[in-house]
Amino acid sequence: MKSKELESLCINTIRMLAVDAVERARSGHPGMPMGAAPMAYVLWTEFMQHNPRNPDWVNRDRFVLSAGHGSMLLYALLHLTGYDLSLEEIKNFRQWGSRTPGHPEHGLTPGVETTTGPLGQGFGNGVGMAIAEAHLAARFNHDGAAIIDHYTYGIVSDGDLMEGISHEAASLAGHLGLGKLIYLWDDNRITIDGGLELSSSENIPGRFESYGWHVVQGIDGQDTGAIREALQEAQECTSMPSLICVRTTIGHGSPNKGGTAAAHGAPLGPDEVALTKQAQGWPADPQFYVPAEVRTVMDCTASGAEQEQQWIARRSAYTHLHPENSAELDTLYTGELSSDWFEDVENLSMDHAVATRAASGTVLEVLLTNVPGLIGGSADLTGSNKTKGKSQSTLTRNDLSGSYLYYGVREHAMAAISNGLALHGGLRPYCGTFLVFSDYLRPSLRLSALMGLPVIYVFTHDSIGTGEDGPTHQGIEQVMSLRAIPNLVVLRPADANEVRYAWREAIQRNDGPTALILTRQGVPPVTGELDGVAKGAYIVEGEQGAAPHVVLIGTGSELQYAVAAASILQSEGIVTRVVSMPSWELFALQPDSYQEKIFPNSVPVRVAVEAGISLGWQRYASHIVCIDRFGASAPGKDLFEQFGFNAERVAEVARQALADA
Repeated sequence: MKSKELESLCINTIRMLAVDAVERARSGHPGMPMGAAPMAYVLWTEFMQHNPRNPDWVNRDRFVLSAGHGSMLLYALLHLTGYDLSLEEIKNFRQWGSRTPGHPEHGLTPGVETTTGPLGQGFGNGVGMAIAEAHLAARFNHDGAAIIDHYTYGIVSDGDLMEGISHEAASLAGHLGLGKLIYLWDDNRITIDGGLELSSSENIPGRFESYGWHVVQGIDGQDTGAIREALQEAQECTSMPSLICVRTTIGHGSPNKGGTAAAHGAPLGPDEVALTKQAQGWPADPQFYVPAEVRTVMDCTASGAEQEQQWIARRSAYTHLHPENSAELDTLYTGELSSDWFEDVENLSMDHAVATRAASGTVLEVLLTNVPGLIGGSADLTGSNKTKGKSQSTLTRNDLSGSYLYYGVREHAMAAISNGLALHGGLRPYCGTFLVFSDYLRPSLRLSALMGLPVIYVFTHDSIGTGEDGPTHQGIEQVMSLRAIPNLVVLRPADANEVRYAWREAIQRNDGPTALILTRQGVPPVTGELDGVAKGAYIVEGEQGAAPHVVLIGTGSELQYAVAAASILQSEGIVTRVVSMPSWELFALQPDSYQEKIFPNSVPVRVAVEAGISLGWQRYASHIVCIDRFGASAPGKDLFEQFGFNAERVAEVARQALADA
């Protein structure tokens, strides 16, 4: 056991690194790291299984700083425990090109498990990580051979627990009995506006107990012994996730700002820094002071390497005892696909009228057999989204080996959990809901894109074709708003054949999320050469050698109207090209020569047809058949007619465009 003096020295080092970094940057959040330093110190140096020299070790414990504004707490821990994060990077906090951004970013800083900052997101990510651990453990562990065996820890704030996403995710975590999920609640009772009593008076421990969590109450945030005992108790509770309620003081040690909102989101200021260091017996100079004995006692490189080596030995023995399981596990973590993984999908007979959501379900049924690690679910729309395979078993607290999750009406948590599943490794998540409810999960989808996670979003009921449910359920602006998210590939296939190739692109994509936009209503087969899906746009019907007078562009269910309009125009001697454009993002990746081939500059008259808003189509089209208002409640077929989506109108718009040119 370390002496109290040395323990206090380590904790104050964490605090003062945060204070100095925020002060030098002249921006940041010093208060949270100052208050939470003791619990973080105990967790990272005494409980967490991690190897700073290999941040990607498969069986490491995961740590999520859901309160991402307190990023300097995490950076101080990473630096002091031996990760590849130098003191110079700490000094460069929040500056251009640094590895210490204002909020933690996955993929930028070694040891950062997930991008956090938007409150509640990390909470949901951690639930996903814990589900991944439990699922893989249930599938691959054997008696005496627990090869997947780690915890997911997190520090969550008052703000995290106020966000609605935390309610959704906590409820599901309790329902599934995730016993290796342990969150420490930094209960400092301060928000940016002031004391928590301004906006909240709920019984948080009671709330989590009602969700089925194990709750440890009354922990003094400065009592490392009590923190230690609480963590031990949480580890021993294997049937429920745990919430440890740690009462802290924001800005602990600051004589004038400690315990107030003034310590939350701004530097303490030179005078208050001096007073704080004086009160803690800390030298005023130099800044970023790290005592040698702190470096020694907090360095986890040797212990981490030993932990990993012990696991490697177990992994080697596991390979001999369970060779088939071992090979499968290797495949999951490499993400490698067999050379023929797509053949069964390619050979599906899809030349018939069918809703693209139904075609997606047919394709998914095959992919569940051919693509290792697929795991997914729906936010209470399983039958509508067609997201569950016939042979797919359900993941429950009594059978965590299942690969299908019934998320309930929890769209936001579903997406955050999917991010956590992807971040954990070994699994390939997908999730489903109606297109219009993509708005409910958008913050998590945005983080999928920001982190480059290959989460697949299945959005069905994509337009006024949803029909009788009316405008509340009919996506109008959603497709275009999704196209606005950087690093998200949106695919709106026109028929069952394109669905096959849309899924191929989604599965092959490893550096970001994909959104599949699918119909409720049946659509006829209208496409031919399908390798063009991978290029985002391709010619469906050409002009048979003559230069086109007009190009008709269709996406999704509206491509059929462009094809039918082309027949009308061709019969009138108007040379017409029809282009299917399932993905703007994939098309934008193509060379200029290909883009010119599809949309020749010499053909300025181009008519786009899409049952969504017109905003954005001006990039590719001179004229647009669209819907710039909300829909209505009526059968989908009637709505398409009423809103002018038919071959005659498309042909008329093209004629008028040519006349005006």
